[in-house]
Amino acid sequence: MTRRFALIIDPIGASEERADYADTFTVVDAAAPALSVGELSTQRGDGVFESIGVIDGHAQEVIPHLERLANSAGLCDLPVPHLEQWRQAVAVAASECPAGEAVIKLILSRGVEHGPTPTAWVTAAPASDFSTVREAGVKVVTLDRGYGLDAAERAPWLLLGAKTLSYAVNMAALREAHRRGADDAIFLSSDGFVLEAPTASLILRSGDRFITPAPTGGILHGTTQLSVYEHLTARGFDVGYDRIPASDLSRADAAWLVSSVRLAVPITAIDGAEIPVDHPLTSELNRYLLSPRD
Repeated sequence: MTRRFALIIDPIGASEERADYADTFTVVDAAAPALSVGELSTQRGDGVFESIGVIDGHAQEVIPHLERLANSAGLCDLPVPHLEQWRQAVAVAASECPAGEAVIKLILSRGVEHGPTPTAWVTAAPASDFSTVREAGVKVVTLDRGYGLDAAERAPWLLLGAKTLSYAVNMAALREAHRRGADDAIFLSSDGFVLEAPTASLILRSGDRFITPAPTGGILHGTTQLSVYEHLTARGFDVGYDRIPASDLSRADAAWLVSSVRLAVPITAIDGAEIPVDHPLTSELNRYLLSPRD
């Protein structure tokens, strides 16, 4: 694939049943204008999305991604996406992906301002080459996210558990990390607990136990993190979720940022302090994540 593939979806009700949804898909030229100037996804970031990794034409973890899309839509008071319709749309996009790594993006927007229906589309494109960073790792800094661990419960209108199109804060955090001489960031709650990275989940290792921040307090439940945990469990390791104080970061025996396209990236330093890197396990995790899986 040398260019993007794009498919517009005509969303249907979540309860409608049929075998084939092909007549609700329209392939469009991804390089041509396709959205109205009144589209709320571009005006206000009012919508939700998912990014699905594709390996040799196989879309990874489709159902977990679709379930998270539906959860995000519910939190944002958007119509619940019809999972089978979207699954078939993902399959169409995956069929356009050649051998190697690609990424499929799912977007559900509130639509045109004062319009009658939401706007939905799917794109596919070649993935960036992350082979170097998977081996070399990243330096990270910790940044205050500006709210306490209980903010999602106290203020649900902040949409902290939804994967929304409003990513300006996430991108600002990455720019700040770069200004501080790092490659990425880890968000901390204002009361001193570890959250997640701007575009990835965090996994820490302590001996033979692996832990990630519990998916509360506005932390997305990472689909790739779940796959990593399945692999580690099969290997006999102990995995779990917990409230992680920021002070525990420097004591980790190893740490990774994991995401659907970048996969497993080892952390080499946190706030300037080096931490150990488990190169053999990192290679093993990425071999697993690069294998087709559901």
